[in-house]
Amino acid sequence: MSLTHFTQAGDAHMVDVGGKAVTRRRAVSEGWIRMEAATLALIERGGHGKGDVLGVARIAGIMGAKRTADLVPLCHPLSLTRVAIDLTLRPEDLAVHCCATVETNGQTGVEMEALCAVQVSLLTIYDMCKAVDRGMTMTDIRLVEKAGGKSGHWRLRGQT
Repeated sequence: MSLTHFTQAGDAHMVDVGGKAVTRRRAVSEGWIRMEAATLALIERGGHGKGDVLGVARIAGIMGAKRTADLVPLCHPLSLTRVAIDLTLRPEDLAVHCCATVETNGQTGVEMEALCAVQVSLLTIYDMCKAVDRGMTMTDIRLVEKAGGKSGHWRLRGQT
């Protein structure tokens, strides 16, 4: 298996997807931000001085998906048809779980957009809460599922 973002001479390049079929493509990614119980309670109560933490993080994640090609040098700019960000408070884990679903009709997948959406959502939570909890940790950011394209459907082992 070869790395597609390098020429035979070893130079980085953007992959040519011009000959690939346009198909419906979807990617789902997830990640967590772990924090102190008091920080999670503050988010849950909506008592944070900067406003609705989860609402702002949701918008930031959508923006992150849309701007992925500006952040990751060899990503193709894509016309996204759907970005959904689900943020769930998980008191038993002292965490917020983020799940991003990104879709397009195109010639290349949206895995990077889904991963970027999760990371930007979690970074926004960190930014809005860092004054009360600098020890928050973003963790387990990963692709959970992708569908469409030549390689077809893939799901992370153990996921339903």
